[in-house]
Amino acid sequence: MSFVVGLVVGIVVGFALIVVFVRSENARSKLRTDLAATVAAFARMTVEDSRQLLGPEYYPSWVVFSQRQKFCVCIAQLNWLNSHLTKIWPYVNEAASELIKSSVEPTLEQYRPIILSSLKFSKFTLGTVAPQFTGVSILESDSSGVTMELEMNWDGNPNIVLDVKTRLGVSLPVQVKDIGFTGVFRLIFKPLVEELPCFGAVCYSLRQKKKFDFKLKVIGGDITSIPGLSGALEDTIHNAIEDSITWPVRKIVPILPGDYSDLELKPSGTLEVKLVQAKDLTNKDFIGKSDPYAELYIRPLRERTKTSKIISNDLNPIWNEHYEFVVEDASTQHLYVKIFDDEGLQASELLGCAQVQLSELEPGKVKDVWLKLVKDLEVQRDNKYRGEVHLELLYCPYGMENSFTNPFAKKVEMTTLERVLKSSGNGIADAALTEREVSQKKREVIVRGVLSVTVISAEDLPVVDLMGKADPFVVLTMKKSDTKNKTRVVNENLNPEWNQTFDFVVEDALHDMLIAEVYDHDTFRKEYIGRCILTLTRVILEGEYRECFTLDGAKSGRLNLSLKWVPQPIYRDSQW
Repeated sequence: MSFVVGLVVGIVVGFALIVVFVRSENARSKLRTDLAATVAAFARMTVEDSRQLLGPEYYPSWVVFSQRQKFCVCIAQLNWLNSHLTKIWPYVNEAASELIKSSVEPTLEQYRPIILSSLKFSKFTLGTVAPQFTGVSILESDSSGVTMELEMNWDGNPNIVLDVKTRLGVSLPVQVKDIGFTGVFRLIFKPLVEELPCFGAVCYSLRQKKKFDFKLKVIGGDITSIPGLSGALEDTIHNAIEDSITWPVRKIVPILPGDYSDLELKPSGTLEVKLVQAKDLTNKDFIGKSDPYAELYIRPLRERTKTSKIISNDLNPIWNEHYEFVVEDASTQHLYVKIFDDEGLQASELLGCAQVQLSELEPGKVKDVWLKLVKDLEVQRDNKYRGEVHLELLYCPYGMENSFTNPFAKKVEMTTLERVLKSSGNGIADAALTEREVSQKKREVIVRGVLSVTVISAEDLPVVDLMGKADPFVVLTMKKSDTKNKTRVVNENLNPEWNQTFDFVVEDALHDMLIAEVYDHDTFRKEYIGRCILTLTRVILEGEYRECFTLDGAKSGRLNLSLKWVPQPIYRDSQW
């Protein structure tokens, strides 16, 4: 009996073990199959697939997704690159120090402050700490070259000493220390050839300067002993870097013999800027108001920086000044505007600054913009209101000459804005003018005509009178000629209607502007309510338009105007 029971139990246990084993093998087989399918799926994944599965916050900082980017270097490769750079850094330091010194020193001399007679390097080494690459990307470009961008961080210990000599004969050794730098360098390998190393030359440039901090110290003395020296040297160093290696400036290193002039920096177009006005500027003066002026530039170089006239004692200055800038790379460059308060013999004080990306401008089209001023363009969060600046911008790339028909011979000079206005067909110039008629003199177009302004109505004017109403009227002024016209008074009305039309003969419309001011009429005086300031660019281009303008300087209120332009072309002649 015991034997039978043992036999049955053994058979059952054995059968159970067989079942468990089979199921285990089946499960392991299924797991291996699923794992293989998953691995295969990951192998087929693209960058777009990974972006759909995980958001950017799940990736480390060195992974950058871009529409232009083909691939990113993994962290292991970055570690490999940084470790090898550390090994060869002593040799790189020796070669790069001499290269940087020879290229930057002439630029330092070019931007030498006026208080100095000489500015040179007495020592220049990059130190023993190698920079660290934190990101590498390849940008899509044409088939003739490869563009690489390297994000770099460097907190080095360089030994840089400037030999500074003042005009008073004082010689000071100034040490540049505690350098902290974070930026993106761009390398362009071009052209691609069939001969090793497969490219003819390398272009390098500082594509983006995210952080650049340093301190200046007089060896054995105090730099503050000479007032203004520290600030002047800091500006000089920043300008030298901007002019020597900051994009679009690039340095070309030939690898193989050949002509690489096509890689050199070349202008790509012009930017015409009309600085119209600013409003609500900060008052920096204890007595009176600020005396604002503007500086505009694309590259902060002395010869390329434009400075407006100073408007004394005014927080709402009107300039209406026109400037033209050379553009090298519209896809990356910006127009910078800085508003200062003139302090006479003392250093001017910054009231605010703003910038415009040139890539946002449509070529050949005038763009009217109001830019809010900030304290520092590098600070992302600046909620304090510091005023606004009004610009009109026109970007025209080279090669668009066919879009701007020039009726004159090639020697005749016209601004880009004048060519746009001429091509709009509003009769700015006679297209039938022959070359013989202008062969003896240089002729520049003046936009002359009649401006018809219809003051239609106003809306939501602020309460001025004690009775809760206002008695508004409008004064129209052409700024250059100071010609004035005014509407009738509409009594006790915050939403008056005038429907009155006034004609102005304008001698130079490109440089004139219309000022519409709203007043409240009283028996013995008039009280200012608000104004709107208009350039004539839009009405010249469009011929006629109607719009509702917000009143500047008023708590509320809008003014409805209709403008019409009838051209009467003339020419101003000047001897060659």
